[in-house]
Amino acid sequence: MVRKTHHVVPNPEGGWDVKKGGSGRASGHYEHKTEALKEGRVISQNQHTEFVIHDKHGRITDSDSHGNDPCPPKDKN
Repeated sequence: MVRKTHHVVPNPEGGWDVKKGGSGRASGHYEHKTEALKEGRVISQNQHTEFVIHDKHGRITDSDSHGNDPCPPKDKN
């Protein structure tokens, strides 16, 4: 099963983008990372995807599941 994802990534020309995993185009562009995180989380929740956050170098720093979590917490069976 392929995970559906949305990512907050730095834009090479400045600012931050929210991108759907595998897409070349951004769903949204924001000047500040906090704005991108807020809007990206809403998109991810609405579409039930994994929300992946990158740092300014493009490395993954955090993720949050809003869909079918492959490793759900044991108390949520």
